[in-house]
Amino acid sequence: MAEEKFVFEPPSDEEIELESDNESQSDEVDEEEAEEAESEDEKIRPNKKSQSPWDFSSYSESVADEHYRRSTTSIDEKISNARLRHPISTTNTDSEESSDFESHHQEVYRPDEEEEEEQHGVPTTSGNDGKSFFSPVEGVSFHANSFLELHLSRPLLRACEALGYSKPTPIQAACIPLALTGRDICGSAITGSGKTAAFALPTLERLLYRPKNRPAIRVLILTPTRELAVQVHSMIMKIAQFMTEIRCCLVVGGLSTKVQEAALRSMPDIVVATPGRMVDHLRNSLSVHLDELAVLILDEADRLLELGFSAEIHELVKLCPKRRQTMLFSATMTNEVSELVKLSLNKPLRLSADPSAKRPATLTEEVVRIRRMSEGNHEAVLLALCSKTFTSKVIIFSGTKQAAHRLKIIFGLAGFKAAELHGNLTQAQRLDALELFRKQQVDFLIATDVAARGLDIIGVQTVINFACPRDLTSYVHRVGRTARAGREGYAVTFVTDNDRSLLKSIVKRIGSKLRSRIVAEQSIKKWSEIIEQMEDQVALVLQEEKEEMALRKAEMEATKAENMIEHRDEIYSRPKRTWFSTEKEKKLVAKAAKESLEKRNGSGSEVISAEQAEDSKIKEKRKRQREKNLPRKQRRKLEAARETLEDENKGEEKNKKERNGISLVDVADRRAKAVKAAKKAVDAGKIVRKSVKKSKNPSQINKSRTEEMRELFQDDMSAKKQKNLQRGVGKKKSSFKSKSRYKRR
Repeated sequence: MAEEKFVFEPPSDEEIELESDNESQSDEVDEEEAEEAESEDEKIRPNKKSQSPWDFSSYSESVADEHYRRSTTSIDEKISNARLRHPISTTNTDSEESSDFESHHQEVYRPDEEEEEEQHGVPTTSGNDGKSFFSPVEGVSFHANSFLELHLSRPLLRACEALGYSKPTPIQAACIPLALTGRDICGSAITGSGKTAAFALPTLERLLYRPKNRPAIRVLILTPTRELAVQVHSMIMKIAQFMTEIRCCLVVGGLSTKVQEAALRSMPDIVVATPGRMVDHLRNSLSVHLDELAVLILDEADRLLELGFSAEIHELVKLCPKRRQTMLFSATMTNEVSELVKLSLNKPLRLSADPSAKRPATLTEEVVRIRRMSEGNHEAVLLALCSKTFTSKVIIFSGTKQAAHRLKIIFGLAGFKAAELHGNLTQAQRLDALELFRKQQVDFLIATDVAARGLDIIGVQTVINFACPRDLTSYVHRVGRTARAGREGYAVTFVTDNDRSLLKSIVKRIGSKLRSRIVAEQSIKKWSEIIEQMEDQVALVLQEEKEEMALRKAEMEATKAENMIEHRDEIYSRPKRTWFSTEKEKKLVAKAAKESLEKRNGSGSEVISAEQAEDSKIKEKRKRQREKNLPRKQRRKLEAARETLEDENKGEEKNKKERNGISLVDVADRRAKAVKAAKKAVDAGKIVRKSVKKSKNPSQINKSRTEEMRELFQDDMSAKKQKNLQRGVGKKKSSFKSKSRYKRR
């Protein structure tokens, strides 16, 4: 039986229509809709505008209120003030703009000779090593004509209709029936294929039959980022809008701990959380436990196990009951995920929808080659592209938080509407940036990898990788923000000479479909000059922010001191909070994990895992605490012993260096090279060799080594004889010898 090819039917949610365009035609449309509603109800239903599943604004206070409360000003206000003080013209004359010197254009990507040589003989890795662990998936269908075929209840079917979901995607058609039976699932599918609904629908269906007289936390959904957790929570609330008894709670960092604590004590049915904050509540909040948990879901499982999340996930898995259903979902599966699968899942089913197509068919992928000579013009190339080619609905991925913030300032000074999303912002600012971009009030979203996972903002036309991702997995997730649900999209990646390995992987994955974008040199030059003029304003804005932050920090310290004085007894009467790991330990673990990942990708040598690094850090911390509790004399002795040990180690290292020095072979080689070079110079006439005066003493000419040693030995013996003679000059020789030495004692 031939498998039917699934074609996405893009829903109409989040398609923002401009009010100005619709005002003139509003009366006519209302009349037509009224007439059609009376006669043809069935025809209108498919065209009815569906609800939007995302709403980021309702999860925190507004940014304006936050700035008012903290007595600070927004970055947009600072940029507008800088523009007023020092206006910069970013437009040229009409004749220059019309020709634009040269137009940006596409061409088929042709790899360099070095890259062609590297691509030959690269072995393809197969991921089928651990298949014996998984249960067979024979008879699983990845096709369904409607949600009615999946045996869902009426409230869920009504919610799907309200959200505009008419036909299940392959991962939904395969996952929902199996999840309803309580099986453990490890699912992977291309980005934008509806994985959230694939685990939300069966989970809500199972909760309809829960024991209602005993409230408990029955479902725990873990996500790697706060924004993804907010999105999943919003999605579940929309799907459960006709199930009034289901309660869902959001537990993430950056929001009020007290509010979350109160919500968890009321025992909601579903908890959507990030790992760190959930572990914090389980350790420090009273009456919060997972004893009756029925379903554990790990969304974007591979990201959860990267950069220090591993220990928290394993801790949460230990706290969950063994008799539970576990589901893992991600677009990419790594070795760490495979280890977690074997650790926490019981006879799981591996569901891989669209295994042959790892990229959406509607995605156009391009590269912009940044040569070594023009590496300083990254920002100019980006602005040249954003000013003419990609002008709206663009996500720009930067490598660091500082680079993302700098780009936000440059875009603001250049007159572009842009928002930023990274870890240095407050949670209200992060959610506000997403909401502004979703409502198309800004054209560009400048983000770090925080926005690379799971965020489903429908309507994103272009993804620009301003900083090249570190591996192919990150690349897949970044470009997956566009071309979702059958829509068209562009992915543009800036590639330098140092990023050849990733470029090789992309070429291998895409093949002949990869395009190369050529940016006009004159346009790059123009924007480079403009950015040079902006540097003073950028420095001024950054200085203002620095001063504001210092003032804010001082105010916080003063407020803290006042509270400590006023409410001292109350504060000290509370139980001390315990942390799974401190911020310093988290940074150290993340750094160790990052280094191990880089070494593994580079050399392939075995290195310690993030969990092992974290264990060692915790052991060191406990050791330090034990030392603090010792008496003062013992502590001083320990410190003195440690200092002497360090000095000895330094001395040994120095001695080793002095002893080892340069090997004899190297010395001989250097001397031979020096002699050879001197001989060549003499032959060429560059150096005139000085004449050496011959010594008159014939004994010093052509002496062998043995003769020299003999002379030295004889001189030494004669010197000793002379010394002995000098000592015995004052003594008289006596013929009488005492016989006392012969007497017996």
